[in-house]
Amino acid sequence: MTSDAVHSSETHSIIVRNAQLEDAPALCELLAELGYSATTEQVQNRISGFARSQRTAIFVAETAGRVVGALSFHCIPLFHADGSLGRITSLVVAPELRRHGVGRSLIAAAEFFASRHDCIRLEVTSGTHRPDAHTFYECLGYKAASRRFIKDTRSA
Repeated sequence: MTSDAVHSSETHSIIVRNAQLEDAPALCELLAELGYSATTEQVQNRISGFARSQRTAIFVAETAGRVVGALSFHCIPLFHADGSLGRITSLVVAPELRRHGVGRSLIAAAEFFASRHDCIRLEVTSGTHRPDAHTFYECLGYKAASRRFIKDTRSA
């Protein structure tokens, strides 16, 4: 699967590709679905920054010319083992297109990217307030395996 991977579901043709600067307004709307506000300029800066790294990616899912989902992915080199950790740091699908294969298509693109970048383990973080997301990840073979501790340095 490449950045131009296509997944067809019964009702929608989904194209997964790398995010482009012109996707920023749609990505702002999708991030708001997750509770994160960002300006178009901030999102464009993130897209540009990620594009400079071969170990990070922002994928978008598009159907009928509209961006309806996004996933950000990072490969983190491991010290304690050979290889890298692949980390999904955000995944969002427009509410009206959930359960139509968009999320699965984005995960497939991330997993293919991970396989090309020596990721020996994949992880995704999902807020405790998102039980539907937890079920989705479990259906794709992801398991709750550890506890994460976070310190927000912006408010410390």
